[in-house]
Amino acid sequence: MSTPARIALVTGATSGFGEATARRLAAEGWRVILTGRRRDRLDALQRELEGLHGKLEGHSAVYPLRFDVRDRADVERAIASLPEAWRAIDLLVNNAGLAAGMDPVQQGDPEDWERMLDTNVKGLLWVTRAVVPGMIERGRGHIINIGSTAGKEVYPRGNVYCASKHAVDALTKGLRIDLLPHGIKVTQIAPGLAETEFSLVRFHGDADKAKQVYQGLEPLHPEDIAELVHYAASLPAHVCINDLVVTCVAQANSYLVERT
Repeated sequence: MSTPARIALVTGATSGFGEATARRLAAEGWRVILTGRRRDRLDALQRELEGLHGKLEGHSAVYPLRFDVRDRADVERAIASLPEAWRAIDLLVNNAGLAAGMDPVQQGDPEDWERMLDTNVKGLLWVTRAVVPGMIERGRGHIINIGSTAGKEVYPRGNVYCASKHAVDALTKGLRIDLLPHGIKVTQIAPGLAETEFSLVRFHGDADKAKQVYQGLEPLHPEDIAELVHYAASLPAHVCINDLVVTCVAQANSYLVERT
């Protein structure tokens, strides 16, 4: 008898790490719940992955679920609305996150701060709180939080973004302890410089500034992080990667980079 396809829920699946992770997991036979705010991108990714992977066990390989992680009621409604065939989530990838602005604290925009904290910290909490009880009930599961090297060190003008990713680091460690009695794995993957929409969002759409971040080096690519997610999620049941920090060769830490 074949093993039933496992189910993964990926937040922020409409771009960057999340999109690459959804593609990687679907290619490996996972059934993937795609989540995000942008309906057009969710629909496009759904069509692409269904075209590539068709159906698994009579069900579509993917299920789009549109919600905003910042809105607790929206998160709870969305997770509660999942059809029975999609409720047994084996893997939660808390990927949704962003940086907004790069000013010293005294000049920072409080709206940017709220956006980062609501997405990076509260959003992770709301989704985790909605999914984990089911994992505990079933006696299995794995949570992978996408952190950052910014959660390991603080760099100039990173202030609130770094604080939000330090919170992800602490929450991951806390979850690992809280879920230990239930046999649920908890992993943090903390990437360094990676070329996604990250810098474009941070600089409020300024493409020139965003491009400068990656000049003179080859940064990480979304597919690199997707590969690590798949690796961590594919290890034997008794093996758990707790914390994985990854950078491109040209980056040693959050602020030391060698450019050509």
